[in-house]
Amino acid sequence: MIQIIYGRNAVLEWFYSGLSVTQILMTADMQMQTAQKMQEMARQRQIPVKTMNRQQLTQIAGSENHQGIAAKVTTPDYAELEDLLLAAENKQEKPFIAILDGIQDPHNLGAIIRSADGAGVHGLVIPKDQSVDLTPTVIKASAGAAAHVPVVKATNIARLMDELKEKGFWITGVDQEGDKNYAEADYTGAIALVLGSEGRGIRRLVREKCDFLVSIPMYGKVNSLNVSVAAALVFFEARKHKKQ
Repeated sequence: MIQIIYGRNAVLEWFYSGLSVTQILMTADMQMQTAQKMQEMARQRQIPVKTMNRQQLTQIAGSENHQGIAAKVTTPDYAELEDLLLAAENKQEKPFIAILDGIQDPHNLGAIIRSADGAGVHGLVIPKDQSVDLTPTVIKASAGAAAHVPVVKATNIARLMDELKEKGFWITGVDQEGDKNYAEADYTGAIALVLGSEGRGIRRLVREKCDFLVSIPMYGKVNSLNVSVAAALVFFEARKHKKQ
């Protein structure tokens, strides 16, 4: 599918990933060093560059937050579960994936993808329904990390969890009702971390499929964190355990 992605980091990371770019769009007043870099990269890959004013780019990108640059790209197909397992095998690591049970906000999904990339998560799983897709806003919010983190779109999350268990995964849900501190969980084997949606958390059936439930202790008046912040904490805690 052809989409417009926008923002300096999003476009640069798309280039670095080697994914398809069909055209670069930039404003005439774009910062010179960045403009020269993008033009040189486009020239090397024989990608046409079109210059326009800021208002025109805003109209094309559908957002004022384009930072003077956008690109027409062909977004890759969603991954398959086997792609995530292969990514782990190629790194000679135990599989480390995350299941997002219905994230609706594109900025949250983008932030989670960015944290997943930073923590070395091998891929994400989102449900086919009741979840935001990989939109340009998600890609921008991920600071380009969406070009590097494979995402599986599952028809049935509960069934996929059963499949993971058959493959030797331990599944840990992050839930404020969890009976164990997230920092005390065992993340050393093949793991799948489950995070729920912004409003309802993890759905009952999905929660019941989890082997463990962990919580993040809160010390203030608010009883929970934004899902993207919670994801970052647990991703990096799990990565720390895997390096021990």
